[in-house]
Amino acid sequence: MSKREQGAYGFMSVQTLEDVIRQVLAYSEGSCTIAYQGGEPTLSGLPFFEKSIEFQEKYNVNHVKIFNAIQTNGSLLDKQWAEFFVRNHFLVGVSLDGGPKQHDYYRKTPAGKGSFTRIMENIEMLKKTGVDFNILSVVHAKTAPHIKKTYEFYRKNQLDYLQFIACLDPLMEEPGGRDYSLTPEAYGTFLIDLFELWFRDLKEGKQPYIRQFENYIAILLGQMPESCDMRGICGMQYVVEADGSVYPCDFYVLDEYRLGNFRTDTVEMIDRKREEIQFIESSLQKEEACAECRYASLCRGGCRRTRQEE
Repeated sequence: MSKREQGAYGFMSVQTLEDVIRQVLAYSEGSCTIAYQGGEPTLSGLPFFEKSIEFQEKYNVNHVKIFNAIQTNGSLLDKQWAEFFVRNHFLVGVSLDGGPKQHDYYRKTPAGKGSFTRIMENIEMLKKTGVDFNILSVVHAKTAPHIKKTYEFYRKNQLDYLQFIACLDPLMEEPGGRDYSLTPEAYGTFLIDLFELWFRDLKEGKQPYIRQFENYIAILLGQMPESCDMRGICGMQYVVEADGSVYPCDFYVLDEYRLGNFRTDTVEMIDRKREEIQFIESSLQKEEACAECRYASLCRGGCRRTRQEE
């Protein structure tokens, strides 16, 4: 699996944004979620997002329900951003890795200082403005051992909608070679400790929403989990690069998985390419050990990205 010939495409132009929204909304039925990620998406500036709303109103020919979401490090947010999010019903994910010591270990300002204080100030501003937001925390070697402290910090600050994602080593590298590398053992201990904290609060009826645990419960109740990495099969997604190129998943924004470009190709052409490379079908391939595992029906093999360390 090779990396890309061109590492980055800079910022998406307004013209490409219009092409993407026009194509997607012409094809959508029922509902459509448009999620902005990066890099740091707020670097594109508020006018870029105002244009996005304008294009959504212009091209929503099928009258679908549109959901907008953004994942941000929170450093550039201000009252203008917050009011825009409220006015346009955005769900905002803010990256926060715990209290000051844990968060600031890797999340520095351009000047090399910790960003924790600024992010917490902006989170308080989001609360006061009435923005719907949740917290996304990256679990790595420096944060995993401190989950009790992190959990209590979140509870104290009334941060009740949480998502914890495991930090992955770069593709085509031997796992465990970075100082942030998260071992399976450390991640397992982290999940057990977090679950015990969460379950303690659950018994008192005051538990926070933790996405992974909510999905496990859904599976146990016979429901479909909403998180794609817990379904056992990849879903239909359109991950769009700044130049309009489309990929099937944000873990596979690689040259060999390029499905087309919204500036030149139709959704039908892009879907046809997805079928040609059998991206979804190949995600059903599991390790032989999975077939004999007592937890297979709950784990479902996990995300294909974590199974494909080459």
